[in-house]
Order: sequence, then C-alpha cells, then structure tokens
Amino acid sequence: MKFYIIAGEASGDLHGSNLIKALKHKFPTANFRSWGGDLMQEQGATIVKHYRELAFMGFAEVLFNIRTILNNLSFCKEDIAAYQPDCVIFIDYPGFNMRIAEFVHDQGIKSIYYIAPQVWAWKKSRVHKLKRTIDKMLVILPFEKAFYAKYNVEACFVGHPLLDAVQQYRSQQKSSLQVDKPVIALLPGSRKQEINAMLPLMLRMPAEFPDYKFVLAAAPSIDDSFYASIINNASVEIVRNKTYDVLNIAHAAIVASGTATLETALFRVPQVVCYKGNWVSIQIAKRLVDIKYISLVNLIADKKIVTELIQEDFNFERLRSETEKIIAGNGRQQMIADYDQLITLLGNSGASDKAATEIANFMI
Repeated sequence: MKFYIIAGEASGDLHGSNLIKALKHKFPTANFRSWGGDLMQEQGATIVKHYRELAFMGFAEVLFNIRTILNNLSFCKEDIAAYQPDCVIFIDYPGFNMRIAEFVHDQGIKSIYYIAPQVWAWKKSRVHKLKRTIDKMLVILPFEKAFYAKYNVEACFVGHPLLDAVQQYRSQQKSSLQVDKPVIALLPGSRKQEINAMLPLMLRMPAEFPDYKFVLAAAPSIDDSFYASIINNASVEIVRNKTYDVLNIAHAAIVASGTATLETALFRVPQVVCYKGNWVSIQIAKRLVDIKYISLVNLIADKKIVTELIQEDFNFERLRSETEKIIAGNGRQQMIADYDQLITLLGNSGASDKAATEIANFMI
C-alpha cells in the first residue's frame, strides 16, 4: 500500500505523524511519501517538502508569494503522478490541498480528507467541491458532521487528535523545566509574519508582572536568530521543542490564535488569545468569514470562554488588563471549569486510531 500525505503546517505534521503510526498497524508494509515535517519523517515517511517552506499566512501574504505557491502546486502534481499512490490523504492546509484534490480526482486516485477545511467558517460553497473531489471525509470537530450532512456529504467524526497528543505526553515523563516563579507562557505562533506582529507587544508584559517568569515556546521551524532580533533585552526565557513542557507547568498563557489555543485549554491553562495580521488580509477576511470567534476554544464551545484580542484590541492596556484577570480571580476558575466542558464536547481520545480504522475499511 502506498500513501501520499500532504500537511502544510506544524500541527499537520504532528497529526500526520500520529496517523502514520496508527496506519502502520493496519498496513505493516505500507510506504508513505509526504509533505510534512520532522515528526512524520520519524515515523518513516519520505518528506518531499518540509512545511517550513510552505507557511504563508493571510490573503496578502499568499498574493506576495503566488509564484512559489504555483510552483509548489505543479511540483506536487508531478510528484503524485510519478509516485502513483493507492491513496492521497489531505491534512488541513485547505488552500493548497483542495487544488491538489481536483487533480487527484481526475487521476482516478482515491482521496481522503483528514482534518477537513473549515468551510463552515467561510466560502461554504467549497462544500460542493469537496463533495465532488473527496472520497472520504474525516472530521475532528463535533459540529462538523451535522454541518456536512446538510449538504448531503457523509463525514465521519473521529474525535480531535490533540486529545491523543496531550494524553501521550502526560503518560510520559513530566516537564524537565526548572523554574523559581509561576510561569506565564508566550505562544506567539509558528509563522514569521504572526510572530513579528504579536511578539513585541507580548514582550512588554514581563516588566508588568515581575513576580512571574515568562517562557517563550519557540516554533520548531523558526531560527533562534529570528527570535533574538525581536527579543533584545526583554526578560523572557526561550525554550525549543518543549511547548507541552511549558504548558504543563504554566500558570497562565498569552497565545496567538490557532491550534495552540486548544492545546492550552487541554492543559487547563487560563489564556488570553491574540491576533494581529496584515491590514489588507483582515479587511478581506471581515467580508468573507462568517464566524463569531477566532479561537478554537470559543468556536467549539460556541460561547466566549477566552478573551480574544484582535487587531486594534491587541494593545498594551488590554493585554495587561486581560493577563491580570487570568492570573487570579473568579474569571480564572470559571475558565478552567469551561475547559472541562469543552474537553467533554471533543469526545474521547483515540482519534488517530479511529481515523486509521476508517481509512483501512475504506481501502480494503
């Protein structure tokens, strides 16, 4: 069995690696060729393109890098045609993957979407394209199955793979980080654009809360020199490849919108969610996106659990005030209680195994 897997971000690399691990139990002699990262490679996949070459965030950034993206699309199609896989598995990364899905469909190759595009948020018309080009839909958010059913698309809810990742971490040795103060974690994102936009303001918080130790969880795809150019003399410790170690001991966190908001919730760490992007991209998004919240925590719960500081609201006074609220007080305890309800909504662990079972049943 030959699988071709496409993941374009760090989170996709994590979920892809766990899926490959589960698939190897179903198909012991299977070969995996992937767009992903180090974690997928550790599971035996041949990496065609690393996700750090693929991360473009926002409408404007995509336009600025359109030639690179088009070249990647052409290369991917050629590589799939040469490899002739039995199945292509798409993991998130919708702007790229939905274009490749059309090619895969035209080639008569079976296709599976694991961690489906968030078409419920914007451009719902893309559901029809997914229905036409994808053979099997595996979704990870509890409301997605019902959403797709409205369009006569059968989707299987397998649970959220982050539950597995956190559970796996907790079953192993606890954090090796040594600290002498309560920790406030800084998670400014995994792309240079968002780190540039948000980290400088985050770094003003240590001076406001001297009784706390601020620890920055560095993204694996970003060089230390990049962080150093922003940090200068700010009182913060940088750790690399230890995000879960940081969250495991954190008292609170300041987090860029994205997968990390859900990871922080699963560790039951009170957080402030931040987002600041390119002005042009934001204006376009406002006209296209149909959601009440930007954080996964609030989206899944369908209510405000965490405060979201977006664009102009992401300023010094608001960030200082909201950070103070999650350090102590009733709001902190209520947030943790809401996290517990959120975890129940996400279902039990075992998403990777469930996804592998669905794939095996589909392929046999």
